[in-house]
Amino acid sequence: MMYPKITKVAKYLPQKTVTNDELSKIMDTSDDWIQSRTGIKERHIALDESTSDLAFEVAKKLVEDRDVSSIDFIIVATMTSEYGTPSTACLVQGKLGAQQAFAFDVSAACSGFVYALSVAEKLMQSGIYQKGLVIGAEKMSSVLNWQDRRTAVLFGDGAAGVLLENTAATSHFLGERLASDGTRGSSLTTRQNTKEFPNISQKTEDAEFLTMDGKKIFDFVVRDVAKQMKLMLTDIEEKNLVLDYVLPHQANERLLDALSKKTKIPREHFLANVAHYGNTSGASIPLLLADMIDEGTLNFGSGQIVLLTGFGGGLTWGNLLIKL
Repeated sequence: MMYPKITKVAKYLPQKTVTNDELSKIMDTSDDWIQSRTGIKERHIALDESTSDLAFEVAKKLVEDRDVSSIDFIIVATMTSEYGTPSTACLVQGKLGAQQAFAFDVSAACSGFVYALSVAEKLMQSGIYQKGLVIGAEKMSSVLNWQDRRTAVLFGDGAAGVLLENTAATSHFLGERLASDGTRGSSLTTRQNTKEFPNISQKTEDAEFLTMDGKKIFDFVVRDVAKQMKLMLTDIEEKNLVLDYVLPHQANERLLDALSKKTKIPREHFLANVAHYGNTSGASIPLLLADMIDEGTLNFGSGQIVLLTGFGGGLTWGNLLIKL
C-alpha cells in the first residue's frame, strides 16, 4: 500500500502590490498604525483577475511536468468564488483541460486549505485516486469595503496549492483535529444574500462586504484554537515525534504572538510571511508553505514535522500534522 504525500507546491500572486502608505491616501490610516497592530507592510491586489484565474495559474505550475490526464481531482478552498455555481474548482478544471478530474470547492474561510487537504488525503487513502490538486485561492479585495480601515488594511489576494501523489511508503499525514462552531458564525461574514429574504427589515449597504468582530475573533483564536493546538502537542508527544515548525494561518502578527504565548511553542517556530501578503484567507497557509520551500527553511523529503493551523469564519478551525 502506498500513501499520499505532498510532492510539489506552487504559488501565484497578482502583479499589483499596495503598500500601507498607498492605503493612507484613500482612508484614515498610516503605515505605522497598520504595522504596529498587524505586522502587515503590503499586500497584492488582483485588478483584472478572478479567483479562478489565480487558482488556474497555480494549477498550471503544479502539473507542468505531469500528464494532466493523470490528475484525479481538483479541490479549491475559497470564500471568494465568482459564482455560486459553477465552483471555482470546476472553472480551474475546465481551463486546465483536466477533463477526467472531478472538482469541487471547500468553503471554510481561513481554515479552508486545512479542511481541503484533510478531505483530499481521505480520498487518496481509498486507493481509488492517485493524484490530486489542493489549492487555496482568494480575491479578498472583491469583498472589502475600502472605506473601512478596520478590515480593508488586513487582507490581500493570492493563491497557492499542492500536488498530492500516492507515492509514499509510510504515512505522511500523522494526525488531525478539525472543529466548527456555527453559533458564532456572525463574528465574520461576507456576501449576505439579502435577495433570499425580500422582506428583510435590516438590509444594509454593507451586506455584501466582509464584516468582522475583531475582539471576538481574537478571543476565539486565543481560547479555542490554542486549546486545540495544545491537544495536538499532546498527540505529537504520544507519537514520540518532534515538532519542527508551525505553519499558521497568516491573520496578523499579534495573533501569532498570542498563540505562541498560550501554547508555549517558541515564537521562532511559527513561520510567517504576513508582512508582504496580508491575510489571504484560504490561500495563506499554502502561500506560506511555498515561500518556506523556496527559501529552504522547509524541504520535501527532509522528514520535517510541521503543524498546519487554520482558523477563521464559520467559525472553523483545524490542525493537520504532516511529515515533509
